[in-house]
Amino acid sequence: MTLLGLALGQAVKARALELGFDRVAIGPAAPPEHGAELEAWLDAGYAGTMGYLERGRADRLDPARLLPGCRSVVAVAVSYNGESRDDSWRPVSRYARGRDYHDVMRPRLVALGEFIGAAAGGNVTSRAAVDSSAVLERDLAARAGLGWVGKNTNLLTPSLGSYFFIGVVLTTAPLPFDEREPDRCGTCTACLDACPTRAFVGPYVLDARRCISYLTIEHRGDIAGSLAEQVGEWVFGCDVCQEVCPWNRKAERGREPALAPSGSFEPLETLLELDPSAFRARFRGTALTRTKRAGLLRNAAIVLANRGERGAVGALTRALDDADAVVRRAAAWALAKLGAGEGHC
Repeated sequence: MTLLGLALGQAVKARALELGFDRVAIGPAAPPEHGAELEAWLDAGYAGTMGYLERGRADRLDPARLLPGCRSVVAVAVSYNGESRDDSWRPVSRYARGRDYHDVMRPRLVALGEFIGAAAGGNVTSRAAVDSSAVLERDLAARAGLGWVGKNTNLLTPSLGSYFFIGVVLTTAPLPFDEREPDRCGTCTACLDACPTRAFVGPYVLDARRCISYLTIEHRGDIAGSLAEQVGEWVFGCDVCQEVCPWNRKAERGREPALAPSGSFEPLETLLELDPSAFRARFRGTALTRTKRAGLLRNAAIVLANRGERGAVGALTRALDDADAVVRRAAAWALAKLGAGEGHC
């Protein structure tokens, strides 16, 4: 690597930090090392109903399909480990309590890509990706040295733990690569042992079909009764495998105000009163729209029952007449669990 290339790499990192990213690392844009593991995971059916992963299989196995001629990956992290003084957000995974991270990160990634092009000169092209593109950001970020993949399948760093979002910029510019982070999980299995639904097939392998995050966000339709009970009090996502991770006990606090929650999330029974337009208005610009109205109301009904909240019987009874059959069935299940009748669906 020439002095010019080293200087460009340093300039790119400095610009990334100026744009508000908490960490940055640079690595090769070669096919991901764990491509075979991804294929085996998909073939085993562990992706559940997330068909988009299968449809984008070939693209995820080669970054050059997203950006032909790419040579380098600039991987960045933004912490969402902010302080929350409002306990009403406890049923929501930390990452979803503020603004949608796609909206926060994408403009900055695009700006970083434009900076690389301007600084490198020539015919350099770049492309930003924030988990909505068919590229294995986690795998590429780990190889770049941003962190290591933990046994719970999250990327970890010594300073941020796992409470951070990953973004990457693929670029045709030749940049100096950083050293990789070693796997520092050691013999610890806290994350695997704590999973309420036993979703981990083994270290580094997650069966999404049993994962509370998948069930409450990605899964459409009913949640089977046995799994519904194991959802516990999670309305959107789950942080259990992160909360027990020793690296997260010392994780730095996030500094991005857009990711901080605003207002209160509870009481849960008010969610059951949201019609489609009210749902869109309340959660516009947040990640909670991912589960769609039916999913969020289904989850709220399940959690109210798991909590034993008899005070929600009225709201649940009214939900028996909801326009969506998934909501009606969840309300009936919740009422039965609360001992308030079978209802109708």
